[in-house]
Amino acid sequence: MRPIANLFFLTGAIFALCGMVWGIQMSASHDHSLSPAHGHLNLIGFVSMSVFGAYYALSPGAAQSMLARVHYALVTASVLVLVPGIVLAIQGQTEVMAKIGSVLAVASMALFVLIVLRNRAGQTVTSSAQPAE
Repeated sequence: MRPIANLFFLTGAIFALCGMVWGIQMSASHDHSLSPAHGHLNLIGFVSMSVFGAYYALSPGAAQSMLARVHYALVTASVLVLVPGIVLAIQGQTEVMAKIGSVLAVASMALFVLIVLRNRAGQTVTSSAQPAE
């Protein structure tokens, strides 16, 4: 598997594990007030990261690009800023982090759209190297 695809899957799995533990904690405490943050952790942190990882696993041209690494950093940052930002907003403290995280999440999806438009899934990397005779 391509390294960037593996990185997306690994990070998504870590976010999923965190989301599961958090969900169990909410269930045990009977306090579901932070469920919107929990939902964003699972959907952006696990589902989106897994979809992105699958795309990069199937698209070697996209996976080898610098944009893929920028995309990984951007979506990871969006989860790490957005989820605690939603918690702070729900608790009535501040909405700034949630707003910044939301912008990062939209930017990461816009970047993914650009990457998909530039590369087709399953497209092989073309090489200028000629076979030896």
